[in-house]
Amino acid sequence: MGKSYDFSGWATRFDRLCSDGRTIRDGAFDDDDGKQVPLIWQHDHNSPDMVLGHALLEKRPGEGMYAYCSFNDSELAQAAKEDVRHGDVTSLSIHANRLKQSSKGDVLHGCIREVSLVLTGANPEARIDVPVILHMDDSEIDDAIIFSGEDIVDRDGLMHADEKEDSKMADGKANGKTIEDVWKTLNEEQQTMVYAMLAMATSDEGESASQSDSEENEDVLEHSDYDDYYEGGNDMRRNVFEQDTARTRPQYELTHADFEEIVANTRRTGSLRDSFREFIQDKTDELMHSADVTVGELGDATYGVADIDWLFPEAKTLDTPPEWIKRDTGWVTEVMSSVHHTPFSRIKSMFADITADEARAKGYTKGNKKIEEVFTLLKRTTTPTTVYKKQKLDRDDKIDITDFDIVAWLKSEMRLMLDEELARAYLVGDGRNALHNDKINESNIRPIWTDDDLFTIHYTIEVASDADDDTVANDTIRAAIKSRKDYKGSGNPVLFMEESRIIDMLLLEDGIGNRKYKTRDELATACGVRKIVPVPIFENLSRVVTVSGQEQTHDLVGIIVNMADYNVGADKGGAVEMFDDFDIDYNQEKYLIETRCSGALTKPYSAIALELHRASE
Repeated sequence: MGKSYDFSGWATRFDRLCSDGRTIRDGAFDDDDGKQVPLIWQHDHNSPDMVLGHALLEKRPGEGMYAYCSFNDSELAQAAKEDVRHGDVTSLSIHANRLKQSSKGDVLHGCIREVSLVLTGANPEARIDVPVILHMDDSEIDDAIIFSGEDIVDRDGLMHADEKEDSKMADGKANGKTIEDVWKTLNEEQQTMVYAMLAMATSDEGESASQSDSEENEDVLEHSDYDDYYEGGNDMRRNVFEQDTARTRPQYELTHADFEEIVANTRRTGSLRDSFREFIQDKTDELMHSADVTVGELGDATYGVADIDWLFPEAKTLDTPPEWIKRDTGWVTEVMSSVHHTPFSRIKSMFADITADEARAKGYTKGNKKIEEVFTLLKRTTTPTTVYKKQKLDRDDKIDITDFDIVAWLKSEMRLMLDEELARAYLVGDGRNALHNDKINESNIRPIWTDDDLFTIHYTIEVASDADDDTVANDTIRAAIKSRKDYKGSGNPVLFMEESRIIDMLLLEDGIGNRKYKTRDELATACGVRKIVPVPIFENLSRVVTVSGQEQTHDLVGIIVNMADYNVGADKGGAVEMFDDFDIDYNQEKYLIETRCSGALTKPYSAIALELHRASE
């Protein structure tokens, strides 16, 4: 390859649960493939001396981000090189920012800013695997240092707390004094004050330090904590801010050097509490990848608990299963429960037309020849067609959904939509183009609206082109009554009509401003029908008819019919049935609901279609 490198290894591995609860997903750092970034010691960004060289990143799909690392000629870099060669340092870690992560702690996107040699990391598989000289080809965001080993703390990037302590406190001292030196300068009263002020600082508004973490979800400091924190010279037995690793709120590990920094800044800030809060605020500007806690993105939070929404209870579903968003289907029930059913699907309707003059009885004059009666026979045959609805469901999804019966829920939707489609086909047709593959053949299920004039009376309401709603409403009521003159259907029919037209009729007023019809029952009586049923699908339906050689557009206003005069026939096995099947190749369950039936009016002049025609100017 065109360029030498000193060692190589995994900067981070994908899909491994790190000790801080994070999981870096495949694809998180796709944009960094082939990018060269600095090689740093222990993520120390405070001095250029900490830059050891550079690392060339290579994404290996399904595995992780691999790094080819080269040392520079600095004294520290050469010392680190010897550590790597000797096997004293074996772990790598990445510093990334502009992180995007899920609520489950999955890192989905980020930008790697540097790779560091570290003593420990959060991802145990991010390690140096080739500590020898080889050759290779040559080849931006909110900070987060993502470690590949153990402990990490929230920073401009992901950082190890124990590494930070090691780098700052190599000999257990800072500024020439140890924690013990500082602590011994305080008398008992001052030490008690330190306990109290730190407790108030960590509990934000001075909440009682005796409250449990599980009850208040706050950091609680007691004297015993400090005894644990400092016991036995410079060795830290237990971090003051150590908490249950199961919690998922931001935490910060306080090292000896950090505590000395807080004390040193007290004179400038005016109080230990302000110094401590300033220290914590500095931490919140960075995102750390710690092996002990799961850290969230603090964003612009300046008070309270960052990511406090994590503490909120889970949302509870009110509607299980989910409620359907659907059209009003009350009219479907009216239609489907009223049609006449026969156990055979091929229906032949035959009629003898005796309305012509030739069918009339005749008077006889002696000596004349008697003439035989002549009348016309009419017939039509309606054959069945299949109407179906099909659905499928991955078996894995079926098993995983435990809150309700997903199969029963899907089947209820299939039956609901099948019934709606049949009811639509009975009244006005399915509305699809005649060439559409899914068209329900209108010679098999005959729509009432467009049926032959022998069965459906097409009554036209003529209005001016600029007629207002009140005029149309009044004329509709008159048409409903006048059209009944030729109606031959059985019983008292029902008026099916779009809701907005019903409202227009209900809003009609008399000459003194009173409503003419106070209820729908009063309006139904005025129209001469048993009741008025709103049908949403009637909205904006129209057809083109030829009248006296001229094409006219007629808008559907309503249909007056007794659905008992509409026959639906199905042979044995052709009624509505549900079928289940399992596709073993795709692990899918498939469901089919279908019917094979015919449908048609069986009585002449048994329906009335009210249509509106606006005269052109």
